[in-house]
Amino acid sequence: MASEADGHPFAARPKRRRQDPRVLGAIALGGFLGGEARYLLGLAVPTGHAAFPATIFAINVTGSFILALLLVLILDVWPPTKYLRPLLATGFCGAYTTFSTWMVDADKLISAGRYGLAAADIFGSLFAGLAATTLGLAVGRALVAYRARRSTAVAVPEQHSEPSESEALR
Repeated sequence: MASEADGHPFAARPKRRRQDPRVLGAIALGGFLGGEARYLLGLAVPTGHAAFPATIFAINVTGSFILALLLVLILDVWPPTKYLRPLLATGFCGAYTTFSTWMVDADKLISAGRYGLAAADIFGSLFAGLAATTLGLAVGRALVAYRARRSTAVAVPEQHSEPSESEALR
């Protein structure tokens, strides 16, 4: 079968899978909530002109932690659902965190001649985001391991044996 790259613009294309409108609704709801949370934090803790953008830095770092933790919980702990991952991971965390504002803030710092702060923002956000992601994954995996140990302990009750002579004499 010929493709468009072969010079045939009317060649058959693979059919796209139709998106479930309820999944798109979950993404939209999560996006609204995540965007609103970021907006309100920006209002509560505004960044001054040519100052380090601490609010966006904190939002992106906490968002990295939240996303990593949520993905472990969604995939390994909570019962399967069609809507939770789109709602929380794609929608909420996608709108809560922001690459574009991070870069605009870095550009503002560079334009103001605050090169050291711009570098601290760019590289600090990268390293802190990676550390927060690692921590979120570790916390999530620790919760999974704790639940597994707890469920194993409950599933295998302790067997009680007769007390030894020394225990019986106490």
